[in-house]
Amino acid sequence: MKNIYSTLIILLVSIAAFGQKAEIRKADKLFAQRAYVDAASTYEGVVDKNQKVLQNLGDAYFYTNQMQNAAEVYGTLFSRHEATVEPEYEFRYAHSLRATGQDDEADKYFASYYDKDVDITEFEESIVDSSNLYIYEPEMLPAENAASSDFGISYFGEDKITFASTRNTARPIYPWNKKPALDLYTGEISEEGEISNIVLFSDAINTDEHESSAVFNEEGTVMYFDRTNEKRFKTEEGLRVANIRIYRAELVGDEWTNVEALPFTSEEFSTEHPALSPDGSTLFFASDMPGGQGSFDLYKVAINEDGTYGTPENLGPGINTEHREQFPFVSEDNILYFASDGHLGFGNLDVYKSEGNYTEAENLGSSVNSAYDDFAFIINEGEKKGFLTSNRSGNDNLYSFTRTKYVKKTRQIDIPHENRIYFEFDKSKVTEEYQEVLDKVIDILKGSDATEIKIASHADARGTEEYNLKLSQRRADATKDYLVAHGISSENITTKGYGESQPVNDCTEERGCSEEEYAKNRRSVITFTTMEVVED
Repeated sequence: MKNIYSTLIILLVSIAAFGQKAEIRKADKLFAQRAYVDAASTYEGVVDKNQKVLQNLGDAYFYTNQMQNAAEVYGTLFSRHEATVEPEYEFRYAHSLRATGQDDEADKYFASYYDKDVDITEFEESIVDSSNLYIYEPEMLPAENAASSDFGISYFGEDKITFASTRNTARPIYPWNKKPALDLYTGEISEEGEISNIVLFSDAINTDEHESSAVFNEEGTVMYFDRTNEKRFKTEEGLRVANIRIYRAELVGDEWTNVEALPFTSEEFSTEHPALSPDGSTLFFASDMPGGQGSFDLYKVAINEDGTYGTPENLGPGINTEHREQFPFVSEDNILYFASDGHLGFGNLDVYKSEGNYTEAENLGSSVNSAYDDFAFIINEGEKKGFLTSNRSGNDNLYSFTRTKYVKKTRQIDIPHENRIYFEFDKSKVTEEYQEVLDKVIDILKGSDATEIKIASHADARGTEEYNLKLSQRRADATKDYLVAHGISSENITTKGYGESQPVNDCTEERGCSEEEYAKNRRSVITFTTMEVVED
């Protein structure tokens, strides 16, 4: 009887193991087909998740914008297999940590990936410290269908826009995200910020494949747009992938016709996200064609007067990284805007700009960029208004924005004693005598919309340097506590004690000065920063 039980147990374990292997094979096939939603669901059912399962499950979550799940799975992956995990997973893990607000941990994995120190807080401060700062105020446009994904607004004539959407439920379902294939639409933006008079492009443009990212010449008679190839390309690994080509169409009467793929595109690689220079003589686009810097690079190609095209030129390492650079847009001021996940940023895809010869990328800052994907940025420089797309809410959604230019000004408040609050010897408590001084400071700060307040505190030369450094820090903190107790936000205040290192007179020794002279070095100096609107 004992042998029978043992045999049954072995048989059950073998059946379970066989079932696990079958589930993994099924999930691997779905993953290879980029059916990430179904792949994730299947991998979730695997009880004993090995390294490959964890890698693919994390990626399936990552590519479908399920960042909390991605961070958890990648965390398990690194805790179990850190020694054998490829660097690319550090990159995606860091982004998923950033998206879930775990910045310190994200910095650690970014630092390991880039092999250099990364500090997102320092990066944010470097942008805010710019003398001129643009603030954007994105507002989500109301969506007709909250479940649909809408992205990539483009200007179409004087009063219309185009965008891509998954709202057409008659289209085939895309395995990647289980949503219908993308179609192109036109619409108008009302004064209330809503898209109205939405019209589907004709079947000459929209098919059962994906169509997106339309851009038009100034007259509105020529359109460039993306279309996924109907024929799948077989890679060296044996995978069949649907690459993307840029198409050109002409408006003849009221009909779009003469739809043709551009001659430098191919079924063997993707070309996507067309953008025109202001004079219409140059086409910018993204591609993963051979010979690039990384995953997707930005290129430009001349549009000749006879309708032919030049040779695509890579925009170079100042713009392109080993990761993704996509969604270019060139404004009327010849400023290139684009999205990238390869430059240091706030989230996954961030929006950047580059001026002049396009040799340097500048992040647009946290008023545009979130911890998720932000892309397809366009702007009318003259009106200081534009649109972008973001998946910060879960789906790809359209946002409008108005841009305001600020200038950063740092001031010292003009009050008696040069804004210095004195302390009794060896004390860190603000004296009652000078609480009135601080009260005046508080009134000024409350009326100034100060974005940054710095308190620098100092001690006199009596006592050891170490003691005085700690004493001055206590004095700075005491000054901060007084401000906070009277309604000033603690988030805006930083404190630093300098000890005896910055005297205002020659009293640098423990003896030789009067009490009054020593007292002048016992002080806190308060400066504050405001951001003031200026003409753009």
